[in-house]
Amino acid sequence: MSGQKFGVAGTVALVIGHFSGMLDLVALPVWVGALVERFQFSPQQAGMVVTLFLIGAVIASALAAPRFNSLNRRAFAAGGFAVAAIAFALAATRSDVTVLAILHAVAGLSIGTALSMVHGAMGHSNNPHRLFAIASIALGFLAIVLLAAIPQLLIIYGGPAVFIVFAGIMAVAALTSLLLFPALTRIVEHERKPFSRAIWFTIFGISIMTFNQSMVFSFVEVIGKARGFAPEHVLAVLIALGFVNFLLPSPLAAFLQNRISAPLVTQIGPAVQAVIAVVVISATAFEAWAPAAAVFVSIQIFTHTFTFGRLAALDPTGRAVAATPAMLMVGAALGPIAGGALWQNLGPTALSLTAVVVAAISILFFTKAKHA
Repeated sequence: MSGQKFGVAGTVALVIGHFSGMLDLVALPVWVGALVERFQFSPQQAGMVVTLFLIGAVIASALAAPRFNSLNRRAFAAGGFAVAAIAFALAATRSDVTVLAILHAVAGLSIGTALSMVHGAMGHSNNPHRLFAIASIALGFLAIVLLAAIPQLLIIYGGPAVFIVFAGIMAVAALTSLLLFPALTRIVEHERKPFSRAIWFTIFGISIMTFNQSMVFSFVEVIGKARGFAPEHVLAVLIALGFVNFLLPSPLAAFLQNRISAPLVTQIGPAVQAVIAVVVISATAFEAWAPAAAVFVSIQIFTHTFTFGRLAALDPTGRAVAATPAMLMVGAALGPIAGGALWQNLGPTALSLTAVVVAAISILFFTKAKHA
């Protein structure tokens, strides 16, 4: 698809907006872990607080994406990240579950709006697949920094540290969006007609895959410690996960863009994710658990890069990719609380079986999208 070349400044704004808004994809373990260990929340309470953040993002994105071409994208991106920064800064001053839940919901609503502007703009670039891959490489780098730094900051400064870090990231995203967000000069005029079946099936497929991702990944730290692995070893795996995310899935997705079929990738991705999820949940030997946990997120990143490019091609208006936060976070919103409930009440076997069933459903939708 033909699109717009944004230049270095516009690309920087979109990349920073992407990795800031997609914070949950890499930070869930330390986020949930901080709520459980530092704030003394139960796994279900911690899952519920993060779920409210994700639900807020879903609602905001679902409302903003259809209006993407008529909104002031720079203002909504910068304003959304700014409000999220304030919400997280306030969260650092409170420890009660009700107030933290409300602030998480506000942050989610704000980030969902901003991120829809970012992803919609990325869909108008001359190569959405490559731009999304570059943004995901930056997200991998952020994962290295966050997963290495936040646990240490929590030890030194306590639970509020996690929210101060989040507030700082959102403040940077707000500033870069305000100053550098690209002007879209080639907005595609379109009829307000429904998405095709292929678009909807692709959206359902990636949403369900993301549910699996967050259901398991949000409890990686909890699972590792429950298996008796040393906390420093679990931390080392989380740091390794950041390096894997940085070095492997996005560069590989960019390299393979024209060498492998996007629909095929979307069919294989959930199956590989399910296999690794079972190992992460069930392995009792650290030698088996560690590599599986380290590569788990990279499967989602690789698959979603191809999904993003495919949606941008299927819908040149940018509305489908503008809904990326909704399609990802509607799955992610249910994942932490579902994972917490399954782990706490039914144990690891139920979590493993659920991961396999959910993967099968995701593959079904991606297969129907391929043939629609």
